[in-house]
Amino acid sequence: MLLGLSALMLVLLTYAVSRTFLHRWRRQQARVMAAQLRGRDRPQPPQFLYARLRAMDPLAFEELLVESFERSGHKVERNYRYIGDGGIDGQVVIDGHVWLFQAKRYADTIRPEHVAAFENLCRLNGQRGLFIHTGRTGPQSRAVITDGSVVQIISGRALLALLTDGSLPMLASSANQVQPGSVLGRSI
Repeated sequence: MLLGLSALMLVLLTYAVSRTFLHRWRRQQARVMAAQLRGRDRPQPPQFLYARLRAMDPLAFEELLVESFERSGHKVERNYRYIGDGGIDGQVVIDGHVWLFQAKRYADTIRPEHVAAFENLCRLNGQRGLFIHTGRTGPQSRAVITDGSVVQIISGRALLALLTDGSLPMLASSANQVQPGSVLGRSI
């Protein structure tokens, strides 16, 4: 009995240490990538940068967005749970307004049902949202973002602008008068 309890404690301790290590590793990977994107890799062709983003660990990509928001001077509340987070990867305050955000590291076209689910989640929470992704925004996903939408999609050049110089085109200047349903960036 004592041996079984000791083995269980060892397994739990190993699990806790590995989770902490992985979280630190993802944050470190995000810091390194953020520094590279704002520095030496900034002049690289967009296709090269998109490929690097798509090759990242998906959870490190979330951390990269948090890092980019923080480096831009925005207050961020990160979600420390990666699984079971309910689709909200964090919150960012831009010009005094809270935005929920969800990060998706896609290689292909984003799925409209993911955008719709995030839209519903933002409405349930009474907040605006940023759906940030590395894929292509197809017509069906654009159709989800209607005139009454509380979600904006950030992808393409707008995503690269956020990651390289910290700006959010059309968002930072209009956070007080959000154009509901607008899609930032362009389909790539």
